[in-house]
Parts: sequence; structure tokens; C-alpha cells
Amino acid sequence: MELGLDGRNVLVAGASRGIGRGIAETFLAEGACVLLTGRDEVALAATETVLAAAHPGCVAAWSGDMTATDGIVTAFAALEKRFGAADVLVANVGGGYLVPGWDVGDAELEQALEHNLTGTVRLVREGVRRMQREQAVEPGAFAPNIVVVSSIAGVDVMGAPFAYGIAKSGLNHFVGSMARVVGPGMRVNAVAPGNILFEGGSWERSRAAAPERIERWIRREVALKRFGTVEEIADVVAFLASPRASFVTGATWIADGGQVRSSA
Repeated sequence: MELGLDGRNVLVAGASRGIGRGIAETFLAEGACVLLTGRDEVALAATETVLAAAHPGCVAAWSGDMTATDGIVTAFAALEKRFGAADVLVANVGGGYLVPGWDVGDAELEQALEHNLTGTVRLVREGVRRMQREQAVEPGAFAPNIVVVSSIAGVDVMGAPFAYGIAKSGLNHFVGSMARVVGPGMRVNAVAPGNILFEGGSWERSRAAAPERIERWIRREVALKRFGTVEEIADVVAFLASPRASFVTGATWIADGGQVRSSA
């Protein structure tokens, strides 16, 4: 399917590995130019080298903290200097080690909310400042837009770390609220991935440590009885960013192989 993203300028946060890297690769395959961002300079440089070789002239990188205002502003400036104004922002930040259960200390709670909610709010806020258009967009036409990578932990109660679920639930609410105030010339959506397997990811480590237990769990909890792939999430993100999804805004799209059973 032709998504109509050719020539668009895309900022992908957290693009050095995993889901973020897959998202960047998908946008590049659709003809977009991409600024990769990430904190790990070595991993980011390696990813930039590989992707730039496949898509010369359309890949740049910036290393820094995409949850801090100064870093966010600098990254957008780098995109604008290299390619021009941003058309799409993919806010793929968050994660980290989180203490299970509800009885977490103040420092752990604040860190989880900062990393998985507040930081994304700052990133989206700057994206809106730079990308919002006042005029309405015709059906089927491209509109500047933001796609937030969230989690099914914010959609359903499924035993995820307490602070992480709170943060992602708040993030999904934030996306719906922002969509109502930035229209009609801009769209904001979220994708809530389920269990995605990729090299260096937490699920790869868990499966390596207890393969039979993890396999039983996946087959019991997920309707499709398997892990998802990075490419399957990236395809949903690219669709939502494209004119093919021109009537979709304020939505949290679940891509989890049928794990979520209810709305939290």
C-alpha cells in the first residue's frame, strides 16, 4: 500500500534499537527522511551508519535526552537544519527498570512517571509548537501528526509494574486530550504494543532465562500465541502517520496479538 509519506520529515525518538529503529526503517522505506535520536551514542551511530548506507541523504542522528526540554528543542533544530520542518514526530521514549508492586518509594515513583509520562508530554508539547497548523485538512490529505508509542499496560490491568501502568494510562489519556485541542490541522495518536521480541530487548532476555515458562505464558495470554515483531508495530505507526489514516486522531491503537481483554 502506498502510504503517501514520500518526502516527509520524521523525528523518531529512541531510534537506536528495537521498536524505534524498526519505525525509522519503515519510514525510510516509504521515502521519508528521518532524524534518529537516542541516548546511547555508540548504538545510535551504528544504526545511523547502517540506515544511511541504505538510504543515502535521508538519515541523520542526534544523541541526547529526548525527555528533557533542552534536548528536545535541540533535536528539532537539528532536524530542521538538515531536512526542514518536521512533518511527523514519533514519541518513542520510556521503559527502564521498574519495581514491581504498589509499594514503591517516592524516588522510584517519580522516576517512573518522569521517564514514561512527563518526558513524553514535554516531547509532544514541543512537537505541537512546531508542527501545528490552524487550517483544516481535506479528507485523505496529509496533516502534520504525532504518534506516541505507549503500552497495553496503560489499557488493561495485567500485572505490569504499578508505576508503569499509571504512567502509560496517563499517556493514553493525554493523547486523547491533545487531539481535541490541536485540531483541525494536526492529528495525535498512540500505539499500544504488546509483547514485542527483538534483539537486546527485555523479552529476549526473559525467554533466554526461562524459555519453557515464557512460551507457556505467551500461548496462554496471547490470542495469536506468539510474540509480536518490531515490523508489525512499525507498520501500524507508519499507517497512523499517513494520509491513509486522515480521519484517525485521539486514538490508542492496540497491537498486541489479542492479549488485552478489557479496557482499564
